[in-house]
Amino acid sequence: MLSACGSAEKTGGKESKDTLSVIKKRGKLVVGVKYDTNLFGYKDPSSGKVEGFDIDIAKALAKKIFGDEKKLELKEVTSKTRVQMLKNGDIDAIIATMTITPDRKKEVNFSDVYFKAGQSLLVKKGSKIKGIDDIKKGTKVLAVKGSTSVQNIKDKAPDAQVLEFENYAEAFTALKAGKGEALTTDNSILYGMADQDSNYTLVGEPFTDEPYGIALKKGDNKFTKYVNTFIKEIQDNGDYDKIKSKWIKEQ
Repeated sequence: MLSACGSAEKTGGKESKDTLSVIKKRGKLVVGVKYDTNLFGYKDPSSGKVEGFDIDIAKALAKKIFGDEKKLELKEVTSKTRVQMLKNGDIDAIIATMTITPDRKKEVNFSDVYFKAGQSLLVKKGSKIKGIDDIKKGTKVLAVKGSTSVQNIKDKAPDAQVLEFENYAEAFTALKAGKGEALTTDNSILYGMADQDSNYTLVGEPFTDEPYGIALKKGDNKFTKYVNTFIKEIQDNGDYDKIKSKWIKEQ
């Protein structure tokens, strides 16, 4: 079972209006997910279907609320857009490979940890880069705007040249086009890229801890508690392990 991450904080003693009641009245749960992150949230260009680990977690939450996983609407988010979409009320929750950080906790409530990842490096097979210590001055490393990965790589390899892209699909395309020597983000996301193209592989050990949480509106402690209960339930009843083993096959 995953360890819990601190409980949600109150903001100015105010509680948001009852999100669960709003969701039930609407008749569906609206969740922000990634469309470009293979294995977690990926939209198949041929079928138009969005699938992945995060999608199945969202379905399980809809099933808990309604008894029907189909009472769910998925909206695309990126690392850059997701928090504002939550604040705007466009979505009820973010389930999108979102790392719990102190800065982000100032803007949103986080559930307990539902997935533990760690930042790593993806390179073309045969690369001289075997780990974080091989990122030297002038090495071009690709990352995604708005992700924790950008600051982490600057901290761990301050001499690297970091090139930022709008999303993971663009970053991976740039890596394959030779615009950089490595792509960095959470290993969970990189597994998905390596799964798409066997010419690329993860190297070295993860150099950060990236605990993922479900993000909810700041101050919405009632719904946060409900989501935490949901996470514990699926961990205890085996549903979580089924979802994880379906999607995540560590290399």
